[in-house]
Amino acid sequence: MIGGGLAGPEAAWQIARAGFSVRLFEMRPTRNTPAHQTDSLSELVCSNSFKSEKEGSAPWLLKEELRRLDSLSMRVAAQCRVPAGHALTVDRELFAQLMSKAIADEPLIELVREEATALPADGDQIVVVASGPLTSDALAEAIASLTGSDRLFFFDSISPIVDAESIDLNIAFRASRWDTSIDGTDDYLNCPFNRQEYGAFYDALIEAQQHHTHEWDNPNYFEACLPIEELARRGRDTLRFGPMKPVGLTDPRTGRWPYAAVQLRQEDVRAGSYNLVGFQNHLKYGDQRRVLRMIPGLENAEFLRFGQIHRNTYINAPALLEPTMQLRSQPNVLFAGQISGVEGYVESMATGLMAGVNAALLAQGLPTRTWPRRTAHGSLAAYISGANPEKYQPANITFDLLPGLPLEEAARFGRDKKARRAHQCAIALDALKEFLAQDVAVAS
Repeated sequence: MIGGGLAGPEAAWQIARAGFSVRLFEMRPTRNTPAHQTDSLSELVCSNSFKSEKEGSAPWLLKEELRRLDSLSMRVAAQCRVPAGHALTVDRELFAQLMSKAIADEPLIELVREEATALPADGDQIVVVASGPLTSDALAEAIASLTGSDRLFFFDSISPIVDAESIDLNIAFRASRWDTSIDGTDDYLNCPFNRQEYGAFYDALIEAQQHHTHEWDNPNYFEACLPIEELARRGRDTLRFGPMKPVGLTDPRTGRWPYAAVQLRQEDVRAGSYNLVGFQNHLKYGDQRRVLRMIPGLENAEFLRFGQIHRNTYINAPALLEPTMQLRSQPNVLFAGQISGVEGYVESMATGLMAGVNAALLAQGLPTRTWPRRTAHGSLAAYISGANPEKYQPANITFDLLPGLPLEEAARFGRDKKARRAHQCAIALDALKEFLAQDVAVAS
């Protein structure tokens, strides 16, 4: 097992559950990455959110399937959840600590703190590559040599984090995302702008200087995680209809919605820090401090971490992988996590679980399994293995990946999208239940 992020520990856990020993290689702290700050397993580099827990949503469905598959990651997430409305958000330090402890306490898992720089030449050893988006250059070259294809990459982002005590609560107010009245919670802090404040902030953001290296001449950004300054360049009001949307956020000082708003999400259980939701960026640190302190309520903000951009590496999975996560040319090698081209924490866990289960089946000499197409897991696997290899882009789980309903069945719901999606989720969970009943090797 190569990689101690989110996919690797989940895969190793599934293999150990099946009764097999596994060596889990993690190069940190022997060799660090530009984005990680600790040597803990399952460190959450970007945000601390596992996305929506709202029943009937695609992110909820994927997490619910993971729970029914007895995912270690979901079990740990439940132990360190922090308030965030409908989102499953965790204390990132506690999550990494508990994941690390679970792996360390499992006698069938040997954690090896070394950089894996090569892949086995023989086809007998079973290997799961879950080295993540920050795969080292040496291992990336080994993967390219094995797969016969050039490595691909895109650029991903990290949002800034501020000390809670430095937020001016006379200006910032609590509300839900996006409307307290929806669920009665007020888990987000909101920094409100009037028109003049927004205009000054926008101008400063556009004029701020970015970090530049030779890799940034033509960056291939992931569209769902664009830097805030890139979004701003698409139009003066783009931010107001995106991460700074003020809908449903009533400023108690005015009794009205602000012109724009920045939302802050709790980072840890003690509420000692908050991240700026959607404010990933590639600005120089001095400019970040200057521009972000123009946000009302953050005039004296103390930054615990500035926004960053880093390179994410992934393979051209549709040209290489089966829906079982196996390499077509060498079936005893499996890929999981962001190196396979999924985007997102939970998606990485899901592919790790599938790869781990199938690695254990290979070790038993049994046929590997493809998750039902109607499940969120099966839809992710189908996308990874079946998308157009010439236009392959990393993907989060969405209803677009799940099979649509037959026309007559869909017609029953008319324009009721919520009911239609709830029905799709029910179909998926029924398919998963039937799948689990077929083989005790993957039963929860």
